[in-house]
Amino acid sequence: MNSLKYIFRLFCLVAVLVSCKKDSFDDVSFVQSANLPNQLSALFDITQDNTGLVTITPNGESASYYDIYFGDGTTTPARVNAGANITHTYAEGIYPVKIVAYNVTGKVKEVTQQLTVSFKAPENLEVTTNFDPSSTFKLNVSATAKFETLFKVYFGDVANEVPMSFLEGQTVSHMYTAVGTYTLRVVALSGGAATTQVTKTITVVNPVVLPLDFESSSINYAFNNFDGGAVTVINNPNSSGINTSAKVAKMVKGAGQPWGGSAITIGSNINFSSNKVFRMKVYSPRIGAKVLLKVENAANGGLNFEKEVSTTVANAWEDLAFDFGSINTANTYQNIVIIFDLGTVGNGSANFTFLFDDIRQTNAMPVTLGQINLPVTFDNAAINYAVTDFEGNVTIDAVDPTNAANKVKKSTKPVGAQPWAGTTVSTPAGFATKIPISATAKKMSLRVYSPMSGIKVRLKIEDHTDPTKSVETEAITTGVNTWETLVFDFSNQASGTAALNLGYTYDMASVFFDFLQPAIGKVFYWDDLQMAAVSTNQLNLPLTFESSTLSYNITDFEGGATTIVANPSSTGINTSAKVAKMVKGAAADWVTWAGGFFTLDNPIDFSVKKIIKMKVYSPTTGKVLLKVENLTDGNINVEKEVNITAANTWQELTFDFTGISTTNSYQKIVIIFNNGTKGDASANFTYYFDDITLN
Repeated sequence: MNSLKYIFRLFCLVAVLVSCKKDSFDDVSFVQSANLPNQLSALFDITQDNTGLVTITPNGESASYYDIYFGDGTTTPARVNAGANITHTYAEGIYPVKIVAYNVTGKVKEVTQQLTVSFKAPENLEVTTNFDPSSTFKLNVSATAKFETLFKVYFGDVANEVPMSFLEGQTVSHMYTAVGTYTLRVVALSGGAATTQVTKTITVVNPVVLPLDFESSSINYAFNNFDGGAVTVINNPNSSGINTSAKVAKMVKGAGQPWGGSAITIGSNINFSSNKVFRMKVYSPRIGAKVLLKVENAANGGLNFEKEVSTTVANAWEDLAFDFGSINTANTYQNIVIIFDLGTVGNGSANFTFLFDDIRQTNAMPVTLGQINLPVTFDNAAINYAVTDFEGNVTIDAVDPTNAANKVKKSTKPVGAQPWAGTTVSTPAGFATKIPISATAKKMSLRVYSPMSGIKVRLKIEDHTDPTKSVETEAITTGVNTWETLVFDFSNQASGTAALNLGYTYDMASVFFDFLQPAIGKVFYWDDLQMAAVSTNQLNLPLTFESSTLSYNITDFEGGATTIVANPSSTGINTSAKVAKMVKGAAADWVTWAGGFFTLDNPIDFSVKKIIKMKVYSPTTGKVLLKVENLTDGNINVEKEVNITAANTWQELTFDFTGISTTNSYQKIVIIFNNGTKGDASANFTYYFDDITLN
């Protein structure tokens, strides 16, 4: 058994020896590329006991060891390894100490440094301090003195501080961690026991620099108020829209001078070499408030440049741009002056209380965006989709929760908001064109993504110049966390609100989610505010007679006979396939006013367009009467008659209804050819007409 054990061990030993491989480390080519010693210096530390004992610590990059030549007549240098030091005793005097550094290949570099050994106290100590251009917290210190060997500096910002040593001609640096006032102490040492020291007060500040966002707790935003202007830095009282920052500046313009305002000094000259546009976010209590931004020379206020713009929204943040493109860059500017409503004396009220924030420079004026208009999709980068929240509602830009490529709005009715909180979709200037509400189009639609079904959503449209001219209606959500299209029918106005008036100009819209319910933080996404689609299976203008599914609701009277036929002369201005044909004289009495009328599904909208055109093909010259009537009262009507000037060819006739009363409703179109003349049902009394349009 023991024999088997020894055989097994021998087998394992052989396996290990066979598997081992000898590694070679004879490639020393890297040594030849070693860097030459660089940045050579030595630190001299002398005992303060009149013995002249100096500790010499050499330093350098890429140095493996040093030879120190003491400079006092000692012929043999002392060798010192990197990181080590050596001591040597000197008599009083000035000595050229030479440090020779060697790298791993034996390459050599040397430097000579003067050593002063004195047993007298240092004299004429002068300390130089300055903050580094790279940081207002980094302090650079250097010193000179007579009879000194070494300096020690205490920066004064920590307890039990270990001083930093340096020699004359050297500069040492220290990074303070906080603003404040500190006592700097520099001690000059010689070989004697006596020392000399200097103290200096160092004030570390965080200067005001652009951009100004008022968020730093270490910056003193020292505004210089004048003539009634008063600026303070406060918590943002309206954290919404484009500005959700924590801190903003507030200016109250009180009784004083029309030019009352405030100024702030920037820590360095404003750089206008490339960025010549100032941007500033402003929250104004009213539209049209003037905002002046001026820059001035720090020493001479006569060297200045200013621009003034006006606010375009009220009670909402907007980003104003001030074009300084023509500023004289040969001058220097360090002060920023802000004046609201220059030329008007303030009274300190809410109407003269303004907020501003994020003063910054850019290199281009903002792109002028187009005015918002229906349909509102939030997808066109060239449109200003500004919205205005009220009564605590919060609306932000968002992406469709089901489609990241689709831009939408996200509205929250947070706790504390009013039950009637909502959002005005259009800007205070209204839509670019009026909402095309008409007798035939009284509905609007909005896509909504709701957290609950059964949520009441109210839509209000109004005249932006007169909020008393408005109409409101509601729709109810049926889906949960899914998109649905809500339709708002303004012919069925909300209870207790004014009825739809087609004579008004509606050009502003507001949305109220969960209307009149307590605000508990519900979140809604919404998109695509537009006119609701009109059913294509309704008879309305224009009448083209091309549909195979529409019933044209023709009612003939007193001998008129109207049918829809193939175009008998598809030429000239009318090559359509189908037209209407009227034969006059089919009745037994053959009266002179024989004709027919069409009953439309909706009243004709004469709110904007008041001209009706119709194409006619007549066998002779003559005349044609076109009358519009009320659906139930034929006495409410307006008629126009025009001449047919060409025979056996299509011509377009114009019936001008300018001056028609839009308070009445007209839903019938009556047509009579050659009123006053009896027809005989012959070819001479057979007429064709087509394309009745509202223009």
